[in-house]
Amino acid sequence: MQLFTTSEAASYLRLKERKIYEMVAEGTIPCTKVTGRWLFPKAELDHWLATSIQRPPGLTRAEPAPIVAGSHDPLLEWALRESGSGLATLAIGSEAGFERFLAGEAIAAGMHLHDLDDPEADANVAALKARSDVGDAVLIGFCRREQGFLVPSGNPMKIKRIDDAIAHRARICMRPKGAGAQLLLLALLNRAKANLEAVQAGPMCPTGPDIAQAIRAGRADTGIATRSVANAAGLDFVPIAWEPFDLLMRQRDYFRPSLQALVRFLRSEELSARASEMGGFDLSAAGAVRFVN
Repeated sequence: MQLFTTSEAASYLRLKERKIYEMVAEGTIPCTKVTGRWLFPKAELDHWLATSIQRPPGLTRAEPAPIVAGSHDPLLEWALRESGSGLATLAIGSEAGFERFLAGEAIAAGMHLHDLDDPEADANVAALKARSDVGDAVLIGFCRREQGFLVPSGNPMKIKRIDDAIAHRARICMRPKGAGAQLLLLALLNRAKANLEAVQAGPMCPTGPDIAQAIRAGRADTGIATRSVANAAGLDFVPIAWEPFDLLMRQRDYFRPSLQALVRFLRSEELSARASEMGGFDLSAAGAVRFVN
């Protein structure tokens, strides 16, 4: 959590320090007092500013872009198209998609976060609970996905866990900073008491299919992606963990026709059949509300 001092908060809000102290005394600005000093959480200030906007009569709130930003998932791409939602995808990683969503640049975000100390923890819900700038939010379950190491047919390096990849100097595909698979890699390294410097970094791959292509082309030895990606590419798969993959949206946007079309489709037989064909998906929580703020 980023904390501002009184002078830093004044600079951030473009006010005089005296005015900040007046607002503290009036109880009109979010703040906390620690060992006699007033501190101002940046996230709380941002939320306070966003919720205090006054609009002239007739001026409505800006419409979010019809985009689901965040993590790439082939089943989600298919569902967006087949449901008739009219929504596009922007595969930029879970954390980057989250930030685009908060900035109003996407109507929803697909996310699968991982805790550095516990790869199997439900990090999506934990991340939302830890932030104070995610107002009017609802987290809808899309699926649980099986993540693992993609390896060439026969698994020539006999990779079963991250320690094997380190020992064999396997070229591991990297994902962009903040991508769910990269967070999972960092968590596995942390569990093995290692860091990124201990591995042989392979090519940077924005999505799971990019990892599969790099391995098939001989540019990398392994990388973390879903079982469905391995199946589609004809690669072997070494399971690591099942993870929740969720859709974050505003409560006010949940009822828009585009998102309603998608949510209805989450319980369809068509989606269930497609998930079974692709492999590595559990749809038991599809469409369920997992978090409300």
